[in-house]
Amino acid sequence: MAIIVGLMILITLSIIFLSISSRPAHPAQGQSRFAIAVVAPFQKAISATVRFFQDVWDRYFFLVFTAEENAQLLKEAQQTRFLRHQYEEVLQSNQRLRRLLDLKAKTTMPSIAAQVVGKDPSPWFQSMLVDKGLKEGVAVGFPVVNPEGVVGLVVEAAAHYAKVVLITDPNSAVDAIVQRNRARGIVKGGPSGFCVLHFVLRKHDLKIGDTVVASGMDGVFPKGMPIGQISKIVKQEAGIFQDVAVMPYVNFEGLEEVLIVPVQGLEKKP
Repeated sequence: MAIIVGLMILITLSIIFLSISSRPAHPAQGQSRFAIAVVAPFQKAISATVRFFQDVWDRYFFLVFTAEENAQLLKEAQQTRFLRHQYEEVLQSNQRLRRLLDLKAKTTMPSIAAQVVGKDPSPWFQSMLVDKGLKEGVAVGFPVVNPEGVVGLVVEAAAHYAKVVLITDPNSAVDAIVQRNRARGIVKGGPSGFCVLHFVLRKHDLKIGDTVVASGMDGVFPKGMPIGQISKIVKQEAGIFQDVAVMPYVNFEGLEEVLIVPVQGLEKKP
C-alpha cells in the first residue's frame, strides 16, 4: 500500500513540474531549467518503477504459463507411462496365453483353460481358486498344469469356480519318476515352497539337477509332465530310502493361467 501511495505522489509531482516546465521559456529560462532539473529525477524514478512493475507482471504471467505448461507435460507423461505399462501387461499376457495354447495343442486329451482368481493366504495350506467350475466341465480330482509343469489337483468345485491344491502343499501327492534313471517315488509338498520326493530307494544313483516328471501311474497326472529338479540329496546311515528335495519348475508366485485336464471317469454333469 505504501508503494502505491508513493508512486501516486511521484506521478503527481511529475505532472506539476512538467506543467511548469512546459510554459514559454522566455523570459524566465532559469526557472524552466530549474524545473527540468527537479522533474528529471522524479520522471526517472517513475519510469524505473513502472518498468519494475511491468517486469514483475510479465514474469508473473510467464511463471503462470510455465506452470500450466509443466502441468500439461506432467499429465501427458503420466498418460504415456500408464499406456506403456498397459502395453507391457497385455504383451506378457499374450505371451503366457500363447504358451498355454501351445501346451493345449500338444496335450493329447481335451483341456480347460482357466485363470487364477485367488490364492490361499494361509502358510499352512497351499491352494488357489480358478474361474472354471462344474458348469465348464471341471470336476474334483482333475489335474492342473501349465507350460512349466504340474501345478496341482482340483479338490473342490462349484458352479463357476474350483479350488486347486498345489503340489507344494503337504497334503498333495504325485506319483513321479526321475527322468534320467527312472527311479520312482512320491512327490509331496515340503517346506518353503519346495517339494520332497519320498520313497526313493537308496540303491538309485541320483544327482543334483536331475529332472523329476509325473509317472502317469496314478492315473491322474499326464505321464512325462515336468514337476521339478532335484536340489538336495541326503542318504541316512540307516533306512532303505533317501531324502530328496525337489525344486518345482512352476513359479507359483507368478501363476496366472492354468490348464485343467479332464480325467476319464471323474467327469460330472453340471
